[in-house]
Amino acid sequence: MNYIIFDLEATCWPDNPRSLQQEIIEIGAYRINDYAEVEGVFSRFVKPYLNPFLSPYCTNLTSISQADVNSAGYFKEVIEDFLDWSGIWDDEEYMLCSWGNYDKKQLINDCKLHDLEYDWVENHINLKRQYQVIKKLNKACGLTKAVRREGFEFEGTLHRGIDDAKNLAKIFAKNLDEWTIF
Repeated sequence: MNYIIFDLEATCWPDNPRSLQQEIIEIGAYRINDYAEVEGVFSRFVKPYLNPFLSPYCTNLTSISQADVNSAGYFKEVIEDFLDWSGIWDDEEYMLCSWGNYDKKQLINDCKLHDLEYDWVENHINLKRQYQVIKKLNKACGLTKAVRREGFEFEGTLHRGIDDAKNLAKIFAKNLDEWTIF
Protein backbone atom coordinates (compact mmCIF):
# COMPACT_ATOMS: atom_id res chain seq x y z
CA MET A 1 0.00 0.00 0.00
CA ASN A 2 1.21 3.49 -0.82
CA TYR A 3 0.20 6.07 1.74
CA ILE A 4 0.29 9.52 0.18
CA ILE A 5 0.60 11.95 3.08
CA PHE A 6 -0.12 15.33 1.57
CA ASP A 7 -0.85 18.95 2.32
CA LEU A 8 -2.05 21.71 0.03
CA GLU A 9 -1.78 25.46 0.17
CA ALA A 10 -4.25 27.57 -1.76
CA THR A 11 -4.91 31.16 -2.70
CA CYS A 12 -6.50 32.99 0.19
CA TRP A 13 -7.70 36.38 1.31
CA PRO A 14 -8.81 37.86 4.63
CA ASP A 15 -12.17 36.24 5.46
CA ASN A 16 -12.01 34.26 2.14
CA PRO A 17 -14.87 36.03 0.33
CA ARG A 18 -17.19 33.71 -1.60
CA SER A 19 -16.69 35.82 -4.73
CA LEU A 20 -13.08 34.58 -4.96
CA GLN A 21 -12.49 30.88 -5.64
CA GLN A 22 -9.49 29.31 -3.92
CA GLU A 23 -6.98 27.47 -6.09
CA ILE A 24 -4.10 25.21 -5.11
CA ILE A 25 -0.72 26.97 -5.11
CA GLU A 26 1.40 24.24 -3.51
CA ILE A 27 1.31 20.45 -3.25
CA GLY A 28 3.60 18.84 -0.70
CA ALA A 29 3.53 15.08 -0.19
CA TYR A 30 5.38 12.10 1.25
CA ARG A 31 4.86 8.56 -0.05
CA ILE A 32 5.14 6.02 2.77
CA ASN A 33 5.04 2.23 2.51
CA ASP A 34 3.59 -0.41 4.86
CA TYR A 35 6.79 -0.34 6.93
CA ALA A 36 6.53 3.42 7.64
CA GLU A 37 9.46 4.11 5.30
CA VAL A 38 9.50 7.23 3.17
CA GLU A 39 9.71 6.17 -0.47
CA GLY A 40 9.44 9.57 -2.07
CA VAL A 41 8.82 13.28 -1.62
CA PHE A 42 6.85 15.59 -3.93
CA SER A 43 7.00 19.37 -3.67
CA ARG A 44 5.65 21.69 -6.34
CA PHE A 45 4.16 25.14 -6.61
CA VAL A 46 1.14 25.71 -8.83
CA LYS A 47 0.33 28.82 -10.84
CA PRO A 48 -3.23 29.95 -10.05
CA TYR A 49 -5.48 30.30 -13.09
CA LEU A 50 -8.48 32.39 -11.98
CA ASN A 51 -6.72 34.75 -9.59
CA PRO A 52 -3.06 34.73 -10.65
CA PHE A 53 -1.91 37.33 -8.12
CA LEU A 54 -1.43 36.25 -4.51
CA SER A 55 -2.89 38.52 -1.86
CA PRO A 56 -0.49 39.97 0.72
CA TYR A 57 -2.50 37.97 3.28
CA CYS A 58 -1.75 34.72 1.40
CA THR A 59 1.95 35.51 1.03
CA ASN A 60 2.19 36.31 4.76
CA LEU A 61 0.32 33.16 5.79
CA THR A 62 2.11 30.69 3.52
CA SER A 63 5.46 32.40 2.83
CA ILE A 64 4.84 31.52 -0.83
CA SER A 65 5.86 34.40 -3.06
CA GLN A 66 4.43 35.67 -6.31
CA ALA A 67 7.70 34.65 -7.98
CA ASP A 68 7.22 31.06 -6.70
CA VAL A 69 3.85 30.69 -8.40
CA ASN A 70 4.78 32.72 -11.49
CA SER A 71 7.51 30.22 -12.35
CA ALA A 72 5.29 27.19 -11.64
CA GLY A 73 3.17 25.11 -13.96
CA TYR A 74 -0.61 25.26 -13.99
CA PHE A 75 -2.66 22.73 -12.00
CA LYS A 76 -3.26 20.41 -14.96
CA GLU A 77 0.48 19.88 -15.46
CA VAL A 78 1.41 19.67 -11.76
CA ILE A 79 -1.39 17.25 -10.86
CA GLU A 80 -0.36 14.98 -13.72
CA ASP A 81 3.19 14.93 -12.32
CA PHE A 82 1.78 14.29 -8.83
CA LEU A 83 -0.31 11.35 -10.05
CA ASP A 84 2.70 9.88 -11.87
CA TRP A 85 4.90 10.34 -8.80
CA SER A 86 2.34 8.89 -6.38
CA GLY A 87 1.83 5.65 -8.31
CA ILE A 88 -1.94 6.09 -8.24
CA TRP A 89 -2.27 5.05 -11.89
CA ASP A 90 0.05 2.04 -11.43
CA ASP A 91 -2.69 -0.31 -10.16
CA GLU A 92 -1.08 -0.30 -6.73
CA GLU A 93 -3.22 0.16 -3.66
CA TYR A 94 -3.00 3.69 -2.28
CA MET A 95 -4.57 5.93 0.29
CA LEU A 96 -4.47 9.71 0.28
CA CYS A 97 -4.04 11.03 3.82
CA SER A 98 -4.44 14.62 4.97
CA TRP A 99 -5.00 16.55 8.18
CA GLY A 100 -8.72 17.27 7.80
CA ASN A 101 -11.01 17.19 4.78
CA TYR A 102 -10.08 20.59 3.33
CA ASP A 103 -7.28 19.14 1.16
CA LYS A 104 -9.57 16.50 -0.34
CA LYS A 105 -12.25 19.08 -1.13
CA GLN A 106 -9.72 21.47 -2.65
CA LEU A 107 -8.28 18.75 -4.89
CA ILE A 108 -11.77 17.96 -6.14
CA ASN A 109 -12.55 21.66 -6.70
CA ASP A 110 -9.37 22.20 -8.71
CA CYS A 111 -9.98 19.06 -10.77
CA LYS A 112 -13.49 20.30 -11.57
CA LEU A 113 -12.17 23.76 -12.43
CA HIS A 114 -9.75 22.23 -14.95
CA ASP A 115 -12.21 19.59 -16.21
CA LEU A 116 -10.17 16.65 -14.89
CA GLU A 117 -11.22 13.32 -13.40
CA TYR A 118 -11.30 13.29 -9.63
CA ASP A 119 -12.65 9.87 -8.62
CA TRP A 120 -9.10 8.96 -7.53
CA VAL A 121 -9.45 11.47 -4.66
CA GLU A 122 -12.09 9.30 -2.97
CA ASN A 123 -9.39 6.97 -1.55
CA HIS A 124 -8.82 9.41 1.30
CA ILE A 125 -8.72 9.38 5.06
CA ASN A 126 -8.96 12.33 7.41
CA LEU A 127 -6.07 11.82 9.82
CA LYS A 128 -7.15 14.75 12.01
CA ARG A 129 -10.45 13.06 12.81
CA GLN A 130 -8.86 9.64 13.28
CA TYR A 131 -6.15 11.12 15.52
CA GLN A 132 -8.85 12.59 17.75
CA VAL A 133 -10.49 9.16 18.08
CA ILE A 134 -7.24 7.21 18.53
CA LYS A 135 -5.94 9.58 21.19
CA LYS A 136 -9.37 9.89 22.84
CA LEU A 137 -9.36 13.69 22.61
CA ASN A 138 -12.50 15.69 23.40
CA LYS A 139 -11.96 17.80 20.32
CA ALA A 140 -9.72 17.72 17.28
CA CYS A 141 -6.38 19.48 17.56
CA GLY A 142 -4.25 21.31 15.04
CA LEU A 143 -1.25 19.79 13.34
CA THR A 144 1.29 21.74 15.40
CA LYS A 145 -0.26 20.54 18.66
CA ALA A 146 -0.39 16.94 17.41
CA VAL A 147 3.28 17.11 16.43
CA ARG A 148 4.17 18.24 19.97
CA ARG A 149 1.88 15.60 21.55
CA GLU A 150 3.82 12.94 19.64
CA GLY A 151 7.14 14.19 21.02
CA PHE A 152 8.39 15.88 17.85
CA GLU A 153 9.46 19.42 17.10
CA PHE A 154 7.65 21.03 14.19
CA GLU A 155 10.14 21.20 11.33
CA GLY A 156 9.97 23.97 8.75
CA THR A 157 7.37 26.66 8.22
CA LEU A 158 3.73 26.24 9.22
CA HIS A 159 1.35 26.62 6.25
CA ARG A 160 3.92 25.44 3.74
CA GLY A 161 2.61 22.34 2.04
CA ILE A 162 5.86 20.39 2.02
CA ASP A 163 6.66 21.21 5.65
CA ASP A 164 3.16 20.40 6.89
CA ALA A 165 3.30 17.12 4.94
CA LYS A 166 6.69 16.27 6.47
CA ASN A 167 5.40 16.79 9.99
CA LEU A 168 2.20 14.87 9.27
CA ALA A 169 4.25 12.02 7.82
CA LYS A 170 6.10 11.72 11.16
CA ILE A 171 2.78 11.43 13.03
CA PHE A 172 1.46 8.97 10.45
CA ALA A 173 4.54 6.75 10.61
CA LYS A 174 4.64 6.72 14.41
CA ASN A 175 1.00 5.63 14.59
CA LEU A 176 0.97 3.44 11.46
CA ASP A 177 -0.81 0.50 13.08
CA GLU A 178 -3.50 2.71 14.62
CA TRP A 179 -5.05 4.23 11.48
CA THR A 180 -8.24 2.78 10.06
CA ILE A 181 -7.61 2.22 6.36
CA PHE A 182 -10.77 1.42 4.43
